[in-house]
This record gives sequence, structure tokens and C-alpha cells, in this order.
Amino acid sequence: MGAELSQTPTMDDSCEDPPTSAVLLDSCHFSHVLFNDVEKFYVPGGDVTCHYTLTQHISARGKDWVGIFRVGWKTTREYYTFMWAPLPAAGHGDTAVQQKIQFKAYYLPKDDEYYQFCYVDQDGMVRGASVPFQFRAEAEDDILVVTTQGEVEEIELQNKNLCQENEELKASCANLQQQNLELQEELKKTQELQKSLESFRSSTEKLELELNSLKMENKQLKEQGDCTGAELQQLKEQLQNVTSEKERLENRLRTALDHMDQLQSQVLNYEKEVENLSHLDQDKTEQLETLKEENQQLRLSTAQQQHDLIKELEEQKHLFQVLKAEKDEADEESQKLRAENSALLRHLSQELSPLSALPRAPAATPAPGAGDLLFGNPYSGGNLGAGVEASLRVCPMCGELFPGDVESSQFEAHVRSHLLDCPMCTESFENQQVFEDHLLCHRLE
Repeated sequence: MGAELSQTPTMDDSCEDPPTSAVLLDSCHFSHVLFNDVEKFYVPGGDVTCHYTLTQHISARGKDWVGIFRVGWKTTREYYTFMWAPLPAAGHGDTAVQQKIQFKAYYLPKDDEYYQFCYVDQDGMVRGASVPFQFRAEAEDDILVVTTQGEVEEIELQNKNLCQENEELKASCANLQQQNLELQEELKKTQELQKSLESFRSSTEKLELELNSLKMENKQLKEQGDCTGAELQQLKEQLQNVTSEKERLENRLRTALDHMDQLQSQVLNYEKEVENLSHLDQDKTEQLETLKEENQQLRLSTAQQQHDLIKELEEQKHLFQVLKAEKDEADEESQKLRAENSALLRHLSQELSPLSALPRAPAATPAPGAGDLLFGNPYSGGNLGAGVEASLRVCPMCGELFPGDVESSQFEAHVRSHLLDCPMCTESFENQQVFEDHLLCHRLE
């Protein structure tokens, strides 16, 4: 409809279409904006000034507009032309504000249909409408009426009475608007109660259906005559439980309605608690900042300690490498000494092997005296091997001589007594310093 009527461009300089809505008239509020001094006729070809009042029930916004509508319109899309509504001066609150808009003659209708002003907010909802008017010249053949002074006084008295009635009607209108707001609030509460009632009715209907079902089952059981007295008593108890459940739900509904009032007072208490908690939260935030600073200092101290420990560990590793190199050198030297000892043993064994081939001394050989040798003097009898009982064995550590027939375990035990065994591995050492360095390497590992 708006596209059909708006054959002329709108009065908006930016050519932007106003916000409209397809909401029907029943949902509009025509009492929030009041149009003043609306003429019955506006002469075609002249500008039209629209005067209106913003009541305390409306807050003007940037996209509100005033349109000219042909009488009989259904939605705000059916405007003929429009102008953006100016915003009131700062300070508009609970008081009414007078506003005006001028429509240029070029954009006004050219026919003699009835039109009216409508104030539309930026949501496309009508907030006020004027009385109808026409765009035509007044009739020139109007009859000249001559009145007497008494009639003039009577007319003035009537006008005065009409003005007084108008003021009373305005006051009554304001009261009605206040009552309307109160009724709307009560309507909201009633709707909420109605929703609760509908929920209760739904539960009640379910219970009634269940009750009817139980009644039908009870009737069938009675007709069949097969149910026992205990089953019948159970069904009676179920029926009683359903009835008590229904009563309990009714009580819960009443309790819920009473609880709604308590919740409102609790909300106020919660708001106070939230305010207190916000203060506590601010104190905790300050404590957290202090803890963060202490934590930063601890991190710096810990980082320094870690740096010192890493440095000390590097030094220990370097010392370990040095000791390990010394250990390797000592082990290599020990291996060389062992090889030399083995070679000397083999050489000594080869030198003493001719002595082992000599005949053994007689069994009746007297015991040697205090100044005699253990095996006799090999040079006394002129025979080199006459006094030798067996081949000799020499300790590679201390050079001590053992008879050739000495037990191997005894000789090995003597040699092993000179060695230092590592308690952590299977290696043995002859040198005490090398042994201690080896133990230190184990400790560093």
C-alpha cells in the first residue's frame, strides 16, 4: 500500500525509507504522542506545519518519523509521505515536550480524501495519530451568520465550559493512561499466573486421565471378579495417592505464588551480596598482585640458583673428564705392568725349569739347622740341584719365593692380597692412587 500511495518522493533528503512494520492497528499505542491544533482543512498548494506533544510514555529516537496516512490504513507501510521526527532538547525525561514538523506543499496529497498525521517509532510502531483532515479550500458560499451580543456571550460561555471539559478530559486521559500501564503490569502478572495455571491444568488433566484409567481398570476388575481383596486395596491406595498428589500439586501452586513474592525480596538481598562480593573481589585482586610480585622474585632467585648449580655441574663434569682421562692412562699403565709381570714370570719360570728336573733329596735328610737354608745349600755338595725339592714360584708384587709344589690357591691368594678390588665393579688395581681415582669417578657418576 505504501508503494501505491507514495507516488511523490518523501521529504527525507537522504531518500532513505523509514522503518515500517506489518503490525496491525490493534497492537499500536495512539496515546503516547498527542497532535495539537490540527485543522479540518488545509489549503492545497501551501506548506503544512504539524504540531505534536511527546508525553512521558515515549522516548524519542533517531529513526522516529511523522507520516501522512490516508484514513483507512492498516499498517505503517501505507504512508503517503513522511518527515524524520526531530529529537527533543536534552533534559526531556518525565515531562511532555512540544515539537513541530513542516511538510512542503510539493509533497502533499492533491486529492480531497481524508488524511491524518501518525507518529511512528524506529521499530515501525504507531505511537500517536491525529484527527482526520482534508486538503481543499473552504467553501466560498458559506452563509453569513449574524449573532447578537447575548448569543456571543452565550457562545463564549459555552467555549469556556468546553475548554474546562477539555482540561478535565485531558486529566482523565492521563489517569486512564496511568491505569492502562497498571493494567498492563497486572496483565503480565496474570499471564504468568495463567501459564502456571495452564501447567497445573495440564498436570491435573494427566492425573484425571490416570484417575479415569484407574477407575476403568477398577470397574473391569470388579466386573471380572477375579481381583483379590489385596489387589482391590492396592488400587484404592493408588487412587488415594493420586488424589493426594492432586491436592499436593494444588498446594504447590499456591506455595509457588507465595514464593514469587519472597523471591523479589531475595533478589534485593542478592544484589547487596553481589556488591559486597565485588569489594571482596577487589581486595583479593590486590592480594593476587602482591603474590604475583613475590612469585616473580622467587622465580628470579630460583633461576639464579639453577644457573649456579648448572655452572657447578659443568665444573664437576670437567673434573670427571680429567679424572677419567687419568684413570684411562692408569689402566693403560696397569695393563702394561701386568704384561711385563707376566713376561717376567714366564722368563723366571724358564730359568728355573732345569732345577725342577733334578732328583728329589732323600727322605731321611735331616732338618736344617738354625743357620742353614730352607732347601739346603745348593753349592755344598757340588751338585747344583741336589738340595732343590721342587721348582720355585715368585710373587710378581713383592718378589717373595714359594716352593714349586705350593698350592695354586695359596699362591693366588698371596698375589691377590696385594691387589685393590673396586667395590662397585670387577676391576682390580695395584696402585693405591689409581684405585682412589677410580672410586672418585664412580662417585661423580
